[in-house]
Amino acid sequence: MTLKHIVSVSQFTKAQVVSFVKRASFFKENPCTVSFPTKTLITMFFEPSTRTSASFQAAAYRLGCKVISLSDQSSSSQKGETLEDTIKTLSHYGDAIALRHPKKGSAQLATTVSKIPVINAGDGTGEHPTQALLDIFTIYSELKKRNIDLFSDARSSTITITFVGDLKHSRTIHSLVHVLAMFPNIRFIYIAPPSLEMPDEIVDMLNELNISQIANIYLYNAMPQTDVFYITRIQKERFETMRDYYSITLSHDYKNYCITPEIMEFAKPTAIIMHPLPRTTEISAEIDADPRAVYFTQVENGVYMRMAILEHVFSA
Repeated sequence: MTLKHIVSVSQFTKAQVVSFVKRASFFKENPCTVSFPTKTLITMFFEPSTRTSASFQAAAYRLGCKVISLSDQSSSSQKGETLEDTIKTLSHYGDAIALRHPKKGSAQLATTVSKIPVINAGDGTGEHPTQALLDIFTIYSELKKRNIDLFSDARSSTITITFVGDLKHSRTIHSLVHVLAMFPNIRFIYIAPPSLEMPDEIVDMLNELNISQIANIYLYNAMPQTDVFYITRIQKERFETMRDYYSITLSHDYKNYCITPEIMEFAKPTAIIMHPLPRTTEISAEIDADPRAVYFTQVENGVYMRMAILEHVFSA
């Protein structure tokens, strides 16, 4: 089934996720043969972005599209224009809108007034469905190199994914767990500072699906049992006061949320380390040389997955 808008991972079926991954794999392995010279993508970013914004533009250009890029600072939102009026206006200028907004639910709101497809490029602490798709593409591809098939229903071994850092505010994690839950024999470990734990509604949803979840253990204890480390930064911009932020990042326990060469000595040789980026101090720059570090591969994979997403939307 073709999706007009891409707003939430709850829209996806397992078959659609697999289809997106296969198409992204094709784009990665083959020169692009698909062209949409008559299509225009509009990117509207109300929050700072490097990877999501640039990869959507790169994906569009590789598909032969035109691109109109706007930011909050260059739009009439600075004059008090509502999101609804901005979207109604942009609907006349292109064929799809990639929207980043600081307010949860903004992408869904945009779909109610848009005449063209809306792609959620991150809505506050809500969701980031295109990041989830590029992440599942990365997990599938990297584990496949290690002879682990994420998609195989015949796989009997358990795949353990450990999420580390700000699990409360991470829209990338909130979307990714929903997608991972579609596949068999998955187990989650949560390592988060107090007050930044995984939201209860997600934990409850996964409990209903009988997915194993372990929380409140030390990173050291998770190392030998983890196949995928998904690290996130403590998001300064989500805190009400800097005192609350620094009470975590300057605490003695902060090292429990950081990946260093020393702690990686206890990890599986087949493990992979992921991060949606940007990073601050939670992953040492020395880790970049570790063959298990794949966060810059995530960056590359973002272009191919967003090519698959745009092809899907423009072909609807």
